[in-house]
Amino acid sequence: MKDSLFYFCPGLKKHPHTLLLSSAYLPPVEYFAYLQKYPQALIEQHETYPKQTYRNRCHIYTEKGKTTLSVPVSKVNGNRTKTNEVELFNEERWQMNHWRAIESAYIASPYFLFYKDELAACYSTRFHKLLEFNTRLTKQLCTLIGIDTEIGFTDEFHRKHEDVIDLRSAINPKKPSTIGHFPEYIQVFGDRHGFIPNLSIIDLLFNLGPGTKNYLAGIVDQD
Repeated sequence: MKDSLFYFCPGLKKHPHTLLLSSAYLPPVEYFAYLQKYPQALIEQHETYPKQTYRNRCHIYTEKGKTTLSVPVSKVNGNRTKTNEVELFNEERWQMNHWRAIESAYIASPYFLFYKDELAACYSTRFHKLLEFNTRLTKQLCTLIGIDTEIGFTDEFHRKHEDVIDLRSAINPKKPSTIGHFPEYIQVFGDRHGFIPNLSIIDLLFNLGPGTKNYLAGIVDQD
């Protein structure tokens, strides 16, 4: 695996199996299922930043059931702000609050103690831009899972692409999952609320550990 799994690469040569994704905060399971399937992926950075998407929010499993964590952001150019311009609103202690919520939710999971230090480091580092923070987390998660997909960033915005697999808008918390079935696995609060599929990848990682990659491979057609 490359040391710099994520890098600005406007010259990344695309081929028929290049994936196009939005930036996402602790993305859902389906996001990583596609990442591990395709050899190359581009993250869209030049779109006009949309609201209420996975770009700044994720879903975890707490004692209350499905719970949303939202990263506070500032759109420096108003409604014309591009994703790579969105700043983190660091006046709020959101990093500490998010990590505390994650720790409380998953400290009883089988693999939390095994992976927590690598992820906690991301929450103890101050970031200025949302894209930078999301990238750092996703890079770390790819390393922990064992995903070695080559990932770059778009160098300009195109509404439609004919030469990539475009999932920028398809993976969205307001839309049904692009994957029809998620096999059940044991979740910390499953005895209270039942199985909740397609949560943030950390739910799968903390509960399945080294089995995460095989789970991801099993839910996306490998043909």
